Amino acid sequence: MGYLKYLAFRILNAILVLLIVTFIISALFVKVAEQSNRAKMYEELMQWERTEGSKIKQSQGLEAFERAKAEKQASLEKKYELNIPYWQKVYRKAVRTLRLDFGTTGMPIFGTNKVSDIIKVALPRSVILFTTATIIVIILGIFLGVRAARHAGSVFDRGLSIFALLTYSLPMWWTGMMFLLIFAFKLGWFPLSSMFDPQLTGWAHIKDVLWKLALPVITYVFVAFGGWAWTTRNIMIGTLQEDFIMAARAKGVPERKIIYGHALRAAAPPIVTMIIFSLLGSLGGAIISELVFNYPGMGRLYWVALQQNETNLLIGLTYFFTVLYLAGVVLADMIYGFLDPRVKVGASAKM
Repeated sequence: MGYLKYLAFRILNAILVLLIVTFIISALFVKVAEQSNRAKMYEELMQWERTEGSKIKQSQGLEAFERAKAEKQASLEKKYELNIPYWQKVYRKAVRTLRLDFGTTGMPIFGTNKVSDIIKVALPRSVILFTTATIIVIILGIFLGVRAARHAGSVFDRGLSIFALLTYSLPMWWTGMMFLLIFAFKLGWFPLSSMFDPQLTGWAHIKDVLWKLALPVITYVFVAFGGWAWTTRNIMIGTLQEDFIMAARAKGVPERKIIYGHALRAAAPPIVTMIIFSLLGSLGGAIISELVFNYPGMGRLYWVALQQNETNLLIGLTYFFTVLYLAGVVLADMIYGFLDPRVKVGASAKM
């Protein structure tokens, strides 16, 4: 029951945070949308004055023009929901957002105006690129980090540490530009754009996707796996110095079993946390990197929403990223409570 109470407390805490964040997001974006809609209303009203309004003024006089203008303004205020109190609009927007009803965009994106459908199109593309690259980074990073920890102080360990510090300090967008310049523009090994060809189907489509995603994946792995390996190496070195590891070695337990059966398991909580947030974070894409490679994922979609001032799309994407982060926190707490009994015991003792 201690673990269940701990888990229930964490889930309720995440739900409460989600509600608060949703209302804050709604309050901010509704205010921005209100200002934008007011500007659109005045622009449309001025356009009316120059066309229909001027005709009414010339034929029926100034008094009829003022009445028609007031009616037109009231109609536009209703159209842009400027006649509804601010906090009432915030409440409505927050409720619709919690129901995953994000509304529509002003301009069609990916052939549709519905925000939820737009996100459904962009999300799998980010999974194909960034989640795949993240999985490769995690596997390489853990494997090389464990090996470096086993041979601490060796040439391999020092070389990996230097390589990690160099590559992890490189901005991914800059590395992507350099790789495009060298491997795509100069050598011609890869395409300059990662945009898929929608006319291809079957095996031709699969080959097209693999070819166009190769360079972005290589760039991501090159920049990120060294940092993962270096972090895993530092965690494992600390664990390998614990007393229970010394005792296992004194008993004659094989080194491979000590590393993968004892040390890596003891070091699992921080590594698992990194894995969870990396995988969930990969679903959000990367704005600048996707712009560099001309890739239509979640990051580029956010940039398009900012450029086109699509408030509903911005709310939908921000809500999605918030849910991802909170899901990561809850999932990490769940696994922490399972791997380390002290976590759930401490939480239960306070209740």
